[in-house]
Amino acid sequence: MAERTIEGQSNPLPTMLKATLPVLPGVNLIPGIAKKGGELPDLTLRRNDIEVDTEHVAAYARVCGFEPSQTLPFTYPHMLAFPLHMGIMTDASFPFPAIGTVHVGNTITQHRRISPTERLAVSASAVNLRPHAKGRVFDLVTTVSAAGETVWESTSNYLRVGRGDDEARPEHDPFDVVAGTGIVWKLSGSLGREYAAVSGDHNPIHLYPLSAKAFGFKRQIAHGMWSKARCVAAFANRLGDEATVEVEFKKPIFLPGSVAFGSRVVDGGLDFSLTNPGNGAPHLVGRARTD
Repeated sequence: MAERTIEGQSNPLPTMLKATLPVLPGVNLIPGIAKKGGELPDLTLRRNDIEVDTEHVAAYARVCGFEPSQTLPFTYPHMLAFPLHMGIMTDASFPFPAIGTVHVGNTITQHRRISPTERLAVSASAVNLRPHAKGRVFDLVTTVSAAGETVWESTSNYLRVGRGDDEARPEHDPFDVVAGTGIVWKLSGSLGREYAAVSGDHNPIHLYPLSAKAFGFKRQIAHGMWSKARCVAAFANRLGDEATVEVEFKKPIFLPGSVAFGSRVVDGGLDFSLTNPGNGAPHLVGRARTD
């Protein structure tokens, strides 16, 4: 497997421009930009000796609803991995455009709480391209370590819509939709831009009505990983040092808008959902399990 080390902090805006080029008419025919499908590259990207920016952690916590803490928010290491994810999906060897590839699920396992003072190493690779009922799906797998110890892992599932396979196996055991339990969050039209500022994910579908309409949405939508983080923030005090939280992203959350949060305690953890307050349609379904 080819391994490449990324030095320093990348600028997210040029990367997002690079991600957009393969879906622009005409430009998407240029050799080196065109994405023609095929197999995933045998590529791992890595960042070493990362010093966590505590001001950035605080800004992320505010946007996602986490209370101040002496340890990193459960979902925060995804911020350290996102530049690697984009680096893989914008690499010339990657077979699909990053824009238009749909984030359909995410599983995070925290092996212990992480101090902001620890120096971290992060690696990511794209693996397991497989059939899906709506096309093909693959995983971006992330590992975060401190002093050689694996402390956090994540698998993000991405769908490339196309010719589906009705015989494809479901990605997960079925999730239950938990009805809202009286908690409704009102989301501003600027939420996508606020999350983009801390995450580096400036995908146009999240930013403005006009930029979202250019990609087929009636107006901008919330980031999936914001919705997961906001849910986790609501029950973070129930998570132990070791925990796994897995979600599926369902219907998009249009901004501005409102979502209803619901959760219920089950053996070993809790199940939770974000739903439409009006009709109960699910935006996100998930479960948290504590070891």
